[in-house]
Amino acid sequence: MPDLARPPQIDAMAIAPDDDVAVALRDLEARERVSVRGDVIEIRTPIARGHKFAVRPIRQGAPVRRYRAPIGLALQDIAPGDHVHVHNVRTGLAGEKAYRFAPRGDMGQQTLPTAPAPARSFEGFVRPEGAVGTRNELWILPTVGCVGRLGERLAQSANLLRPHGVDGIHAFNHPFGCSQLGADLDGTAAILASLACNPNAGGVLLLGLGCESNQLDALLARIPPARRDRLAVLRAQGEQDEFAAGQALIADLLARMAQDRRESVPLSALRLGLKCGGSDAMSGLTANPLIGLMADAVTQAGGAAILTEIPEIFGAEHLLLERAETKAVFDRLSALVNGFKRYFIEHGEPVSENPSPGNIAGGITTLEEKSLGAVQKGGLASVRDVIGYGERISGPGLTILEAPGNDAVSTTALAAAGATLTLFSTGRGTPLGSPVPTMKIASNSALAQRKPGWIDFDAGQVLSQGMDAAAAALLETIIAAASGAPARNEVNDERAIGIWKRGVTL
Repeated sequence: MPDLARPPQIDAMAIAPDDDVAVALRDLEARERVSVRGDVIEIRTPIARGHKFAVRPIRQGAPVRRYRAPIGLALQDIAPGDHVHVHNVRTGLAGEKAYRFAPRGDMGQQTLPTAPAPARSFEGFVRPEGAVGTRNELWILPTVGCVGRLGERLAQSANLLRPHGVDGIHAFNHPFGCSQLGADLDGTAAILASLACNPNAGGVLLLGLGCESNQLDALLARIPPARRDRLAVLRAQGEQDEFAAGQALIADLLARMAQDRRESVPLSALRLGLKCGGSDAMSGLTANPLIGLMADAVTQAGGAAILTEIPEIFGAEHLLLERAETKAVFDRLSALVNGFKRYFIEHGEPVSENPSPGNIAGGITTLEEKSLGAVQKGGLASVRDVIGYGERISGPGLTILEAPGNDAVSTTALAAAGATLTLFSTGRGTPLGSPVPTMKIASNSALAQRKPGWIDFDAGQVLSQGMDAAAAALLETIIAAASGAPARNEVNDERAIGIWKRGVTL
């Protein structure tokens, strides 16, 4: 993680003394001379903001280092001041790897220059099972896409008469639940059942058709009894007027939810989802390490943080593996990483089929570089657990969750795992929202200024005010959102789910 307690040089930044590259903090012209860690570098070709240039000679075939680690291999000799990008660097990733358990402990977790994290609190909804929600909402979850529109119509109708104390009524349509087999169907059922357990849902209507593969009774069996007091079930084929029946069930749930009240709870009750999307080269300098400090603050207080996007760990998995608390956790994480690589290979795709075109335009060159920036969202906490897609976290600390990098799929998986608020860093911008508040953290101030309707927090201020000040400000913003202040995705009514489909369709 870069040391940004003080504002850096205004022209360019390198993270570590042994890094081979620096990132331009503004557009640089050829023959400009810029200072990087006390060395003056003459720029040989124009460098766009967020792109990299060499700060020392790099020989053809040699590793190119950023974040104190290789981000790829040089395709040719690279001179100081040269642009370093996809034209002269290639990935070094291949297939599966053999990993060796060599833990490094908690790596001396950082703390924020504010009141001690355990003393912080927010106003949340305490559920009977002990979990705490940041919202009191009614969620309509269809078992199958055939009744998805029915759920949306029920939500629209119920919102017209929503009682005080209920934050919203939302239906989460999807096209799955039938014509699926085996593990593919199991994944759909698991994600829906786990969403029904999220503490932000003060009430849940499970909406089935009747003939679908994703049968309601089997889905109900996945939900703990403690959650069923606020759960209603509608089988559309068994009702003469399914809409009226749905309205009656919703009215009963809302009457009970209207009695719920926010109360002061410690920061340990918060469950943070950690996500990035539309990243640029600034993400690893500002937004992602800033989110990592938030993950550390919450986990140190006894709360939970959940990190996912396994393909965006490739090339940086060693940073998480060495923080595994036990050999069992290490084994599960190494198997998860290798299993995801095998998933790519078995489908005829290289494990390095990333970054995206938007990432490349923003200055990210290889998947290793993207991953080394992305894993910083997990802070410095020990890895306490590793869970599969559709599973729920079992306790506090940092949990690694199986899910792909796709924004809709991974944010849904985070909510299903139990996240009650998700921090989503972005360098390019996105309006996307998940079932829980999905706060967008801009990696650069230009994006925050250009898209204020999307962005909840400007991490570009790290470069002007320093990491400590930005971290203190973001923590206050998170506490306000957890206490009910709407995130931009909520203001814009941007809420959706994405389900990871992996099998054949009948």
